[in-house]
Amino acid sequence: MIRSIVLCASLALALTAGPASAQQRAVPEGRAQVQLSLAPVVKQAAPAVVNVYGTRVEKQQQNPFFDDPFFRRFFGGDFGVPQERVQRSLGSGVIVDPSGLVVTNNHVIENMTEVKVALADRREFEAEIVLRDPRTDLAVLRLKNKGPFPALLLGDSDALEVGDFVIAIGNPFGVGQTVTQGIVSALARTQVGITDYQSFIQTDAAINPGNSGGALVDMHGRVVGINTAIFSRSGGSHGIGFAIPASMVRVVVDSARNGGRSVRRPWFGARLQVVSNDIAESIGLDRPAGALVAAIDDRSPAAQGGLLRGDVIVAVDGQPVDDPEGFGYRFATKPLGGTASLTVLRGGKKVVVPVRLEPAPETRPREAVKITGRSPLAGATAANMSPAVAEELSMDPVSEGVVITDVQEGSAAAQVGFQKGDMILAVNGERIGTSRALEKALRERSRLWELTISRKGQVFTTVLGG
Repeated sequence: MIRSIVLCASLALALTAGPASAQQRAVPEGRAQVQLSLAPVVKQAAPAVVNVYGTRVEKQQQNPFFDDPFFRRFFGGDFGVPQERVQRSLGSGVIVDPSGLVVTNNHVIENMTEVKVALADRREFEAEIVLRDPRTDLAVLRLKNKGPFPALLLGDSDALEVGDFVIAIGNPFGVGQTVTQGIVSALARTQVGITDYQSFIQTDAAINPGNSGGALVDMHGRVVGINTAIFSRSGGSHGIGFAIPASMVRVVVDSARNGGRSVRRPWFGARLQVVSNDIAESIGLDRPAGALVAAIDDRSPAAQGGLLRGDVIVAVDGQPVDDPEGFGYRFATKPLGGTASLTVLRGGKKVVVPVRLEPAPETRPREAVKITGRSPLAGATAANMSPAVAEELSMDPVSEGVVITDVQEGSAAAQVGFQKGDMILAVNGERIGTSRALEKALRERSRLWELTISRKGQVFTTVLGG
């Protein structure tokens, strides 16, 4: 109460001290001096920013005692009837096409079976999931009703500079559409650890839970980013928010527009590592920057373009590259077809290497199989390795092998701890070369399973019960 009184008193004093400040006022000399509000930009952008609601209904397992007549009579007829549990998610989204194409974060609608979208004018529509792209944490929805709908244009995120004003629009904490304003605090943030392709826009515009999937808008009312994450110790905004740049969003949206169910990106085919201070000094760089080529797949566009082990990539089509994550982002946003010009440092000189922009090939059919039965791998999906599969899983391509591409939540494989990207090398001493061979080996009944696994380059053998 005392604090409120002091605050009100100080406001009153400020109002009574008007004459001195009034003398400094002047008639505006032009439109620029009058229009100091962000309201025109908000009015243009807000109608196309929506609320996204996802739901999933799960039936809990039937009680094992349900078949016992005594328990049914004692506890009543409803004893053991499967109960439904409803999971919900809440986020934001942006309409990017008048036909009703909506972009949001994949984590907003992940595992959801029903999705609804509410517009700023309170109209609500059902939406279908057109495309999910977990590697960028983006998803595209389509409103089931016919448009036209208010839509925003995707801007040029590469033209942003630190200090530019931006507006964040979304639905924080489910309170309703909210607008916050700030500046671009940093660009090309690559050590955030959210997605495979990291080059985030950092902003101090207040972003909170529920803002995910909402728009980061420039002063022209164009979407320059999709708000995705915050750095917070309390769960609320601390002035450090991250947005996926519009250049990456455009790749995902264009894939959905063209009828794709997944995003096809150019294959590079080389493993990169960070340039350390020692490496920078040894090759004549004035600072540790760029991406060092550590290994190359002989079949890849990188090899065919003439890239060599030991090269340091410092730019892609003239855009500077600071680290491997920055290169991955720049290369992944290139459209298929044509070539990209890589500027590399080789032997103290800069060389331009042309690399074709083509998708990773599926050199052999993946033949994905979902493991069933009573083995420790039950619930996992395995496939034959190829450059295409390796690219999807962000792994180094290998010539042969079987890799786990998915693990069902709550399955035996998930409980044991198997992960996407695990390579299955052997089962009970039998080397596994194909997904069909793995499926056959796991059909045999066994009390103990000896599995040899390769995970991120580390090979280990474990024995598990059947």
